[in-house]
Amino acid sequence: MDAEKQKRDAAARAIEFVRPGMKLGLGTGSTARYFIELLGQRVREGCTVVGVPTSAATRAQAEQAGIPLTTLDETPQLDLTVDGADEIGPDLTLIKGGGGALLREKIVAAAASRMIVIADESKWVKTLGRFPLPVEVLPFGLAATRLKVEAAATAAGAAGPTLLRRQADGSPFLTDNGNWILDASLECIPDPQKLAERLSAVPGVLGHGLFIGLAHIAVLGTRDGVRVIERGEAG
Repeated sequence: MDAEKQKRDAAARAIEFVRPGMKLGLGTGSTARYFIELLGQRVREGCTVVGVPTSAATRAQAEQAGIPLTTLDETPQLDLTVDGADEIGPDLTLIKGGGGALLREKIVAAAASRMIVIADESKWVKTLGRFPLPVEVLPFGLAATRLKVEAAATAAGAAGPTLLRRQADGSPFLTDNGNWILDASLECIPDPQKLAERLSAVPGVLGHGLFIGLAHIAVLGTRDGVRVIERGEAG
């Protein structure tokens, strides 16, 4: 079974959590796109929901699918957010931000009563860190910020971090917020909480891709079917 089918299967299972009248956070990325496609079908069948997109790309897809949209200023409390992840640990700590929307994704997830993360089985890992950790930074003072990020990662037990500024067509990748992203290759994150705290304390860091205590349920498409894992279950 290929990864795309697993993503579609996970999205289809996540749709079952949606109820009429819900206010939904709409994630960004390849798996979230399947969810938005299916949600659009639900809306066309008469399901009344409203969504908050986490990126310009998600907004465009949701509008094309006919999903009514709002903002967190208009609707600051959400019932549910559904999003993908680049890595999912056994305690449902996540690495997100491969699509560059990590800061908005985290704000939307924090505004929701529950977060469901959907992914193919390759995203389930015993220890986070193989996927480079995205860190959203202010362009001003990048060299100084980079040194502080490296020091924070080393102090948190991630030896020898390598930081690369994300590029797009030969230029710095710009987030929807107009910021840059440093991708931190760490190989292993022994203490995600410690690293998150140290990164958050660095001036110039606006957000990072560690999502701790935000995901309540993981829905994984696997070669043996869909697996639903609630936070607190043994991994």
